[in-house]
Amino acid sequence: MMRVPVASGILVLLVLLCSSNDGTAAEQARPNILILLGDDIDRDSLGPWGGQAQTPNLDQLARDGMRLDRVYCNVAMCAPFRQELYSGRCVWRTRAMPNHSKSVPGTRSLPHYLKPLGYRVGLLGKRHIGPKECYPFDNVGSLSKQENANPKAVKLAREYMTTARDAGEPFCLVVASHDAHGPYTTGDPDRYDAQRFSLNADTIDTRVYRRELAQHFAEITNLDDLLGQLRTVLSEEQLAKNTLVLFCSEQGNAFPFSKWTCFDDGLATGVVVSYPGVIPEGKSNSQLMWLADFAPTLLEAVGGQPKAEDFDGRSQWVNLTGGNQRVHQYAYGAFTNCNIIDNRERIFPIRSIRDERYTLIWSPRHDQEITSNTTLTQALNRLENGKTKGRPDTAGSWVLKAQKTKQQADDRLVKRLHHRPEWALYDRQTDPEELENLIDKPELAPEVKRLKGALRDWLKRWDDADPVATERGFVKQK
Repeated sequence: MMRVPVASGILVLLVLLCSSNDGTAAEQARPNILILLGDDIDRDSLGPWGGQAQTPNLDQLARDGMRLDRVYCNVAMCAPFRQELYSGRCVWRTRAMPNHSKSVPGTRSLPHYLKPLGYRVGLLGKRHIGPKECYPFDNVGSLSKQENANPKAVKLAREYMTTARDAGEPFCLVVASHDAHGPYTTGDPDRYDAQRFSLNADTIDTRVYRRELAQHFAEITNLDDLLGQLRTVLSEEQLAKNTLVLFCSEQGNAFPFSKWTCFDDGLATGVVVSYPGVIPEGKSNSQLMWLADFAPTLLEAVGGQPKAEDFDGRSQWVNLTGGNQRVHQYAYGAFTNCNIIDNRERIFPIRSIRDERYTLIWSPRHDQEITSNTTLTQALNRLENGKTKGRPDTAGSWVLKAQKTKQQADDRLVKRLHHRPEWALYDRQTDPEELENLIDKPELAPEVKRLKGALRDWLKRWDDADPVATERGFVKQK
């Protein structure tokens, strides 16, 4: 029998112990996930994209991690957005296309994928999702829209995260704030000088618009304060180094040509993500990404294996960790007008497709109906009846000014509020506000043909070749 020297035996024991510890460390190294979700925020209003909203904490998150510059959702409305984000499935599959809609039975979401891996998966704040069996998050609590909910959000988030930590379990916590969604009730508008705002080319300069924009920005800054407080909690609780933090702005704001549209300002979403030592610091990525990509991306980030049949989105983990790989050629969008306050039975579907440069938008009922939503109702009443009740809102103030000044540029924007061409092609490199329709340019005919073909293939795949029929099927009967 061969004798093992004492020193060698100790060495072998140390190796075995280290191997065991490595396994435990690997288990503990699975990252926690903290997602902060805003509500109706235009990506380009945020600091990391050069916007005018004061967002020092988001700016710091971008320096600590990565800014994602081409993320698009399917529908620029709250319920469809959130269900796409959590499920990793497109709205054509979940059927959660109208606002206030719910996903079809059998839809799976983050809790289904992360809980079997040992994660606690919670949702704190705004929900706007359903049914429960499709989105079985731990209910961490609700947050008020009537007052500043940040102190409550911080308290409940700390309790949830530390409880998971103390139990030796990783967590995925979504903190869904109401901030930046009207009516504007939080933040300090006095932090902004509304008269100094630089306005985009697709807006009409009115006092009402500037005032509401300042109130909206104040709520964005309040949300930014929450981001800073949550990151402080992570540091205080020794969780910062092993937590992936993802900020998401949701879809565009509720001002004209953003939310409730298929324009870039509606479907683009601002995402910043940080994970110390894993996601490169101070970088950006301009690859085309879908909102539906984030569920499989997070699953891969924690060591899971996303299956293609479970998701319509695809993992972008390679790009978040420093790569520059093309995952999608196109991003698809939709708008379904029905079941929206003030316009519940109006049928005006819109569909869109984007590549890295061009946007193509299709409005099949352009000659039979108009588009509208609750923020455009007052403007429509002023145009049709010449009057309306109450003080003017933003769109209403635009109509009043256009009628007074009779400037051609203002008249075009007022008409655009409710009237869209059947087909519109925009070159976002030269026209970021998507104002000049290039659909009839002969030199762009090949681009139009390519984009139309890809859009029709996508819609046919999902039994949406006739969006009018699709939308009629969504209308809720009285």
